Amino acid sequence: MWDIVFYTDRRGNCPPLEFIEELPVMDQAKIRNALRLLQEFGTNLRMPHSRQIEGKLWELRPGGIRLFYIAYIGEQFVVLHGYRKQSQKAPDREVEIAIRRMNELMNED
Repeated sequence: MWDIVFYTDRRGNCPPLEFIEELPVMDQAKIRNALRLLQEFGTNLRMPHSRQIEGKLWELRPGGIRLFYIAYIGEQFVVLHGYRKQSQKAPDREVEIAIRRMNELMNED
């Protein structure tokens, strides 16, 4: 069973969790289910639930929500960023936020 943690910035803010908490209850339920699948299946989770974006960056796909995550040290996933899907392709701006947070995590080690 994998652990799932949420990215927290240097000030102690947790933007992915704040994003999730502001969503309607039905979206939150879809996210909880998707996170449960990720916990259970780990790196074997694939489409339609998860897909690779680039390099180590993956996308969890609960309904119209997208959560970017990475596999981290040991059997742990870090959810880096979330947004509401509005087009077929992940917007560059959203991907850039996730990559910046991923690089920040990787450079801490």
